[in-house]
Amino acid sequence: MPATAFTQTTSELPRRARCTTRLRQALLTAVIDQGQPVAQVAKTHQVAWWTTQKTVNDAVDTLPDVDALHVKHLGIDEHRYRRVRWFRDPDSSGWRRVEPWMTTLVNTACGQVLGVVDGRDSAAVEGWLNARSQPWRDRIAVVAIDPSAAFKKAITTSLPHAKIAVDPFHLVQLANLCLTRVRQRLVQDLHQRRGRKVDPAWAHRTLLLRGYDTLSERARHRLDEVFASDDPTGELGAAWGVKEGLRLILASRTLEGARDAKQRLEGWVKDADTDETTRLWDTLNAWWPAIEAFITSRVTNARTEAANTAIKHIKRTGRGYRNNEHYQARILLRSAHRARQHR
Repeated sequence: MPATAFTQTTSELPRRARCTTRLRQALLTAVIDQGQPVAQVAKTHQVAWWTTQKTVNDAVDTLPDVDALHVKHLGIDEHRYRRVRWFRDPDSSGWRRVEPWMTTLVNTACGQVLGVVDGRDSAAVEGWLNARSQPWRDRIAVVAIDPSAAFKKAITTSLPHAKIAVDPFHLVQLANLCLTRVRQRLVQDLHQRRGRKVDPAWAHRTLLLRGYDTLSERARHRLDEVFASDDPTGELGAAWGVKEGLRLILASRTLEGARDAKQRLEGWVKDADTDETTRLWDTLNAWWPAIEAFITSRVTNARTEAANTAIKHIKRTGRGYRNNEHYQARILLRSAHRARQHR
């Protein structure tokens, strides 16, 4: 009769397990719920680092299937998960700059990260979207993105019925950049140097970027003094008016109001007659359908940006990651935990 071995299994100690269920849960709680580094958790519980990390990786399999989640509004944004690196090209013997990017796809209703893909091109996003079931893709009504042609192409290809809503924060950022470039160009033309503290426009450069409706009476008076004393050509004031005109469009609650604000902005752009404001106007026209989608749906990338902030905190806690699988496991588990708390 061959020799046999008897192994008693319980819920606390499954078959072939080296750690009890209670210990694995304690490790997972410390890493995911409390946000502690894996090395610190392993040292505290006196287990190996790989034991703790494997517990985290195995927990990803317990997350609900993305296709089973009822998602109507999707947010897409990228972030750089490692510092810039330089590699020598073996063919040309030259140095090549590599920026490791990741793209996150987020449920904007609760802020849960649904997926993380390498890169920030259209192929990576299309691959993730095409892997979803057809009913899941049909439920997506609005996708919020920054003005990215790559993301727009992926959404148009994989989610043809979904509307694309451009995030207003990035449009205002473009308008602020337009105003900054006009200010820098003017000081170069007038003084052949960079801005200094003695220049009112440079000294109040952050005041120029603030929304006029958020300024106090004192701040508005200082702004008038800047235009009166350091804007001989009037181009700085014209660019500032274009920036405020764009903010008025984004603040509109109806399409009729937005179209009226756009018509007024067109006149201000013609009056400004600068390369910077004309370029901003061309960008606005190129993304106008996405702006209208934002005005009607009010779907933004706010929770997507918040998810990226939490992701950066995970990276800082772990002192950086070299293994994408471990990094993405932490991201998905931490985001799912925060979404449960939100619900």
